[in-house]
Amino acid sequence: MKKLVCECAIAPLRKEPTDRSEMVSQALFGESMMVLDELEKWYLVRMSHDNYEGWVDKKQVAILKSNVQELNEIKHLSSLYSLVRRSEKVFVLPAGAILGQMVDSEIEIIQAYPNQESQKRGISDYALMFRETPYLWGGRTFMGIDCSGFTQIVFRLAGINLQRDAYQQAEQGDLVSFVDEATTGDLAFFENKEGRIMHVGMIIKEKNSETKIIHASGKVRIDNIDHIGIFNAETNSYTHSLRLIKRIS
Repeated sequence: MKKLVCECAIAPLRKEPTDRSEMVSQALFGESMMVLDELEKWYLVRMSHDNYEGWVDKKQVAILKSNVQELNEIKHLSSLYSLVRRSEKVFVLPAGAILGQMVDSEIEIIQAYPNQESQKRGISDYALMFRETPYLWGGRTFMGIDCSGFTQIVFRLAGINLQRDAYQQAEQGDLVSFVDEATTGDLAFFENKEGRIMHVGMIIKEKNSETKIIHASGKVRIDNIDHIGIFNAETNSYTHSLRLIKRIS
């Protein structure tokens, strides 16, 4: 089966093989994928890190040759964005972009924000980097992100692999029985009126022991959470109905 690697900073994965089709996710620089089907200008691919499927433009990926060592998908950029140089080209890569063994010798990091040499960051620090990032369906970067893309990338930066969609992530980890028992890094999942899990966010336990949630809804924001769900103080209303909380380890 043919293997590919994303060769641009961000490549959209689309529901159908056309630029007008809905973006269902994104491939980041260095992420690898398997080819499931092929058209003249498009590949149907399955991402290696989470098995998510979608159509990608052939111009945005490269074939991984059989005699080249596969990407080490543990090495990744942990800053929100980094200005890098590859050969003579200078461009920006987002957090989570992979510098695997095939490409890292070719890339020079010119500048990163926040500085990658700063002190070791915890999972809440990675989450807070994305605060105010606009919501984008299918997005996984600081330029636009959806709720499960947000949690997936934050956990990658912390060295933990999550699946792509909220309902898939809800199948991972161990159940936390009560909101009061939740700790920073736990994932809270929310359901619609039909009982389907449609939203996810990450618990943040503040210094005063107050429980908050950081999540992508309109933008990446911090709101109150209780046993009912997410409470938006600006609108004085609940916006999401709590289904369950999971601890990922």
